[in-house]
Parts: sequence; C-alpha cells; structure tokens
Amino acid sequence: MNSLIYLILVVLAINIAPAFAPPTWTVLVFFSLNSQLPPWLIVIVGAVCAGIGRYNLARLTGLLRYKIKGKALQNLKSAQRVLEEKSHRKAVLIALFVVSPLPSAQLFEAAGLIGTRLIPLTLAFFSGRLVTYSFYVAGATQLKAQGIGELITDQFTSIWGIVFQIAMIAAVLVLTRIDWSHLLEKKK
Repeated sequence: MNSLIYLILVVLAINIAPAFAPPTWTVLVFFSLNSQLPPWLIVIVGAVCAGIGRYNLARLTGLLRYKIKGKALQNLKSAQRVLEEKSHRKAVLIALFVVSPLPSAQLFEAAGLIGTRLIPLTLAFFSGRLVTYSFYVAGATQLKAQGIGELITDQFTSIWGIVFQIAMIAAVLVLTRIDWSHLLEKKK
C-alpha cells in the first residue's frame, strides 16, 4: 500500500513541476523493478496522475496569463484563435499531445498560457501515456522476471521481433518510393 501512495505522490509531483523533473516513464520503470505493484496498476496510476499533474500545471501557468499585458496578451489570444478556429488544427493539436516527442511540461504550459481548452488535451495526453507507459512497464516487468541476457536473446530469436524488424525495413523502403515532391505540389 505504501508503494502505491509513493507512486501517486511522486508522479503527481514530477508532472506539476514546470521543468527539470525526470520523465514519468523512468519513475514507473523504477516502481516496476522495485515494488510488488502489478504492472497494470502502475501504468493506470501513472497515466492518471501524469494527466492530473499536467492539467494542474497548465491551470497554474494559465494564471500568469492575467499578468501579461499589451502586445504579448494579444499574441496569446491570436494563437488561441488560430488553434481553435478550424477543426483540422484542433486535431493536430490533440495529436501533438498524444504522441509528441516534445517535453509535455512545456506543451501544457503553452496550452495554459494560450488559454485553450485543457480537458481534450489532457484526455489525449492520458490516452497516449497509457500506451507508452504500457511498453515501458512491460519491458521492465520482463527484465525483472527474466534478466537482461535472456531478454536480449529472446528479442533476436522471437518470431514477432523478426517480423517487426522486417516490417520496419519495408516501411523505410516504401518511404523512399513515394514521390514526395509530387504529393507536395498537389497540395499547393
């Protein structure tokens, strides 16, 4: 029970932090390797607490919006209109929160300053984190159960690992066969 409370507190704290906090997945892997909590619980609690933490970070950062004056405030309002006026821009924004390689703290800080609706972004963030955290925790759980040597050997001899590697090579080859300039010209 103590491990669960520590997990909640640590994940909330690092996701409310505006900068210089470790990635949440590292904390989840640590708990996966060093506690008796079930992996599914670590993933769900991690994603929920990360979402709550980032939402609150955005809300707190949004309070600064009222301290901003003049041209800077006009720029923020313009950014909000640009992001929210067309549905395809909303979809891109939400997708950014699902799979972004950018640090999520700064994405949520920007969303808070811009004043955009936070619930859809937080739900997108949560759903993306459920998937990514599942991979990290599953890997750590497998490492804990098997040890590193056997895990590496399994990756080279697993039929699914081999199929995945071949599929990724094929995807790279397909990328080279697409006439990107023709596609870009069509769009213009």
